[in-house]
Amino acid sequence: MSSFKISSFEEYQQVYKKSVDDPEGFWADIAGTFRWQQKWDKVLDWNFTEPNVKWFTGGKLNITENCLDRHLEKNGNTVAYIWEPNNPNDQTIKYTYRELYEKVCRFANVLKKHGARKGDRVCIYMPMIPELAIAVLACARIGAIHSVVFGGFSAHSIADRIQDAQASLVITADGGVRGNKEIPLKSVMDDALELCPTVKKVIVYTKIKTPAYMQRGRDYWWDEELATVGADCPAEPMDSEDTLFVLYTSGSTGKPKGVLHTCGGYMVFAQYTFENVFQYSQPEIFFCTADIGWITGHSYIVYGPLLTGATSVMFEGIPTWPDPGRFWDIVQKHRVTTLYTAPTAIRSLMASGLKHVEKKDLSSLTKLGSVGEPINEEAWHWFHDHIGKGNCPIVDTWWQTETGGIMISPIAGITPTKPGYATLPLPGIQPCLIDEKGQEIEGNGVSGNLCIKFPWPGMIRTTYGDHERCRKTYFSTYKNMYFTGDGCLRDDDGYYRITGRVDDVINVSGHRIGTAEVENAINMHTGVVESAVVGYPHDIKGQGIYAYVITEKTPSDANLMKQDILMTVSRIIGPIAKPDKIQFVSGLPKTRSGKIMRRILRKVAEGDLANVGDTSTLLDPAIVDEIKAGVIA
Repeated sequence: MSSFKISSFEEYQQVYKKSVDDPEGFWADIAGTFRWQQKWDKVLDWNFTEPNVKWFTGGKLNITENCLDRHLEKNGNTVAYIWEPNNPNDQTIKYTYRELYEKVCRFANVLKKHGARKGDRVCIYMPMIPELAIAVLACARIGAIHSVVFGGFSAHSIADRIQDAQASLVITADGGVRGNKEIPLKSVMDDALELCPTVKKVIVYTKIKTPAYMQRGRDYWWDEELATVGADCPAEPMDSEDTLFVLYTSGSTGKPKGVLHTCGGYMVFAQYTFENVFQYSQPEIFFCTADIGWITGHSYIVYGPLLTGATSVMFEGIPTWPDPGRFWDIVQKHRVTTLYTAPTAIRSLMASGLKHVEKKDLSSLTKLGSVGEPINEEAWHWFHDHIGKGNCPIVDTWWQTETGGIMISPIAGITPTKPGYATLPLPGIQPCLIDEKGQEIEGNGVSGNLCIKFPWPGMIRTTYGDHERCRKTYFSTYKNMYFTGDGCLRDDDGYYRITGRVDDVINVSGHRIGTAEVENAINMHTGVVESAVVGYPHDIKGQGIYAYVITEKTPSDANLMKQDILMTVSRIIGPIAKPDKIQFVSGLPKTRSGKIMRRILRKVAEGDLANVGDTSTLLDPAIVDEIKAGVIA
């Protein structure tokens, strides 16, 4: 496999210029390094009006042949995954590429035995165990479309996603463990399936040996089914633009949207970004701490590393259990060279002090990475000084579920970095800043809304089953632009700094949560009339959720009512979406047309009471004084 790895800043500048002058030639050269069953006829066909984007049309491939088969001859005995269990006293498991290939083919045959075919949707709801990656790859092997649902979501959230995708098969486990908590995955899934008539088969992996309800004719044990199949499973030929996966993400409306990625472009982009941003080469050990339930896990635990032939650590647990030194124990134990984690995790570990870091041997680390939200300067310096010991470049990566892979980021050890800056676009990425009139802002020392003006291979193709929603969300705000939903500053050196969401989406611990989704959940609680949700700065999570709630009558026990609301949100969405602060109010600041003025609510939640702005256009300006008086510090 020939490499397109950039080796100097001068080379980056030359390659970047080529990628803008001749994007089709640039991406075609990179795509030519992969195994194709049939070469493409046309590199790119696109418009951002409909939108309609197609890469490598006419090309046939299977992404798992590029993740697994092509490594077998020379690197079959290379370790693909080092699985680190939740409990540090349990045994680490390692899988070579050959072992992973065999397990994927076997489980792909189980899926086929149970009727899964090319184009069928398969919902996966599992803990962070190797079998999760095996399930994902087995779907891709046979051309089934995987939709992974994060193991912390509620039955209601799972049902929404299964129904939207019309999934026919589910893969889950009896349960999972995170820290000292057991998560009853199968029973949560059973509750979800009561609302999902499209699901015909459920395959259940035994993880924690907890009793599980197994419905005859529907539910089957993973291990028992494996015993009935062989290990030979030819890869299904897929068109470059066939769907690889759908991954649900929160939007500014209540219903989650299924972001759809296709086989060819996503493959090329995931591998190129992984190898370049992290400057990966064997025998380095790469540790991405994300969950495969999010896009970071898809691109930088499953596809990117495997396409590159890398060795990755997959971790089942959480960074703070059994104590806040767990990440550093893993780095020391497995001689990790690259650690890719979230600012939220860094801030929570900072807060626990240096005693959990000081005696750990972190000398194997050569590169650090940050993902999910902009990293604040204090956390950047702590990460750089205490974890990297001043010797490890930090790649502060900006990208989204919709972009499929990293877009703006330093290249490790090559791009000069600045704390808090995602720095420069990767080759092939053409960002621009747009003002409120929709005009592009030229030059440096400016800020505006971040858009991308030319397609890239890993980009979203549609939102599953609702193309109009895709058009309206990403392509209707500015003509011929993909709008990211983020505000951005470009400094005097041309470096990009993401300043946060400009739509009604809150970034909590690096996970996007739509305000409407949380409001819908709060409003389901009996006794709640209406609610409004905004984000506010949070020391650990980056953004916290602040809820203003109108109730039918004044709660006799306000604290109990708050607990009830939190339980409701937990049940409907999952614990990740629980508000951090709930303020009971008698009304909300609304315009005469009925629109809630969130700008005012944000200022109050942030504690910036002197700058709520003009309230004269409100239906009832006095309500603002009442809200300010009751603000929760």
